[in-house]
Amino acid sequence: MAIVDVVVIPVGTEGPSVSKYIAEIQTKLKEYKQAGKIDYQLTPMNTLIEGELADLLEVVQAIHELPFDKGLDRVCTNIRIDDRRDKSRKMNDKLTSVEKYLNSNGDNNENI
Repeated sequence: MAIVDVVVIPVGTEGPSVSKYIAEIQTKLKEYKQAGKIDYQLTPMNTLIEGELADLLEVVQAIHELPFDKGLDRVCTNIRIDDRRDKSRKMNDKLTSVEKYLNSNGDNNENI
């Protein structure tokens, strides 16, 4: 299971706000989640998506295309992939690992 950190940046919008584009992206992600392909989490600065790498790359392409479908001529998308193959980890597992470390005063040797 991999995790993708993705930021889709619509260029040439009518103003500085891109919230309506991000909302459309979240709607598309919800469809993929309901199909059982991914899980995702919106943050104030990006969206995190977890799933199998092939599915994630399909999803990234789909959400990258959405602003073009609304008539924009340019979209910049940044992605960062965390693909760990020695153990299966989910987004929340990573957070839990850090929280355990914080709560144990540095005595947790678990690798994130």
